Amino acid sequence: MEANKSTKGTSQHLPSMCQQVSLFARNFFKHPKMLGSIIPSSPFLVKSMLDQVNWEQARVLVEYGPGVGTFTQEILRRMHPEATLIVLETNEDFVEFLNQAFTDPRMEVIHDSAENIQSILTQRELSDADYVISGIPFSTLPGDIKENILRATQKALKADGAFLLYQFSPTILPDLHRTFSSVDRSFQPLNLLPAHYYYCAP
Repeated sequence: MEANKSTKGTSQHLPSMCQQVSLFARNFFKHPKMLGSIIPSSPFLVKSMLDQVNWEQARVLVEYGPGVGTFTQEILRRMHPEATLIVLETNEDFVEFLNQAFTDPRMEVIHDSAENIQSILTQRELSDADYVISGIPFSTLPGDIKENILRATQKALKADGAFLLYQFSPTILPDLHRTFSSVDRSFQPLNLLPAHYYYCAP
């Protein structure tokens, strides 16, 4: 999809890549089950995932598990000036980092679980999401939490919306098929680790 290049009203104060990687790595060793990799996603994976979004039409976007904002930065660069981005992160270090690094009025960073996405959208009087983009490592989550997040995500999407996620193993595939009406699977080798990524229709 053609990206919207406008960043009107956007202010970004991103630390250097070295600082971002350092923060990500420190949190990986503190909370290895919360992060799927020791370093952020590659530009190749970010592009492969986000090229699937219809940026001209999308008005409500959600990101789960943004970490140091590798996807967030590109989402903000591409998204429509009138769109809203809700970012959900359970790691307090990353929440603080994101709030300092990005001061875009279109984005809100929320310290909460993706299980609560429906109530979060309702509280903000937002319509269902056009896209939910996830970096959560589902393979490390307890089964009930994984199921709750997938079910809540499916219910929070518009009828023509999509859930976009990447994983480092294909073990999530049966869960996706049980929850979503259709699932397209792709693979991006140019990432550390190589990643499976999915486009799921509600």
